[in-house]
This record gives sequence, structure tokens and C-alpha cells, in this order.
Amino acid sequence: MNVINIQEKFDLFTDQWHPRIIASLNGQDVKIAKVQGEFVWHDHKDEDELFMVIKGSLDIHFEDDIRTIRPGELIVVPKRVLHKPVAKEECWIMLFEPKSIKHTGDVQDEKTVSEYPKI
Repeated sequence: MNVINIQEKFDLFTDQWHPRIIASLNGQDVKIAKVQGEFVWHDHKDEDELFMVIKGSLDIHFEDDIRTIRPGELIVVPKRVLHKPVAKEECWIMLFEPKSIKHTGDVQDEKTVSEYPKI
């Protein structure tokens, strides 16, 4: 049982759109990432996905809506819902996802990550 300092974990990397695992529990990974610009349209067939903003703001584009998440706020994107995260400026996010989740669902893109380092 270790205390995890989220700020210290964010200080360990600078690259964007490459989540790191900071904790695991009950078949879920807690990940952090720095993001900026547009991600890829995708969905997750079998998994819900939770985005929490730590710093900055994140727009989640849906087929018919855009939701903005600010520091201290979170959103759960249900499975099978097409979405695209967008950050106009660098944004720090925390993700709660099942270990089985694919980074970009069934979409393959230059931003797709297949392994998540644990920090």
C-alpha cells in the first residue's frame, strides 16, 4: 500500500497521448496522460471509460455533442459510444479503464499504444 503523488508521476514524462499506469485495482488500471491536439475517433466495444481532468481542459467530441471537462471534473464514456478527445492546450488527464481496453478501440492510428508503462 503506497501513497501515490499524482503531481510527481506527471513530472516523470513529457510525451503526449501515451498513458502510464500509476495503480491497478479490481481488474482496472488507473492511468495518467498528457494530451494536446486531437485524438482519433474511436469507441470501445466492451468497456466504459472514465476521463478525469487534473490540469487544463478536455473537450470530448461525440457524434452529436461536445462536452468540456475541467480540472476536478470527470466524464464516463459508455461502451460503444463513438468519441474523440481534443485538448486545445496541454491537458493532464487521469483514466480509469479495464485492463483489457484497447487504446483506440478497433481503430489503428499513429497514436495507438499497445503497451502501457507502469510508473
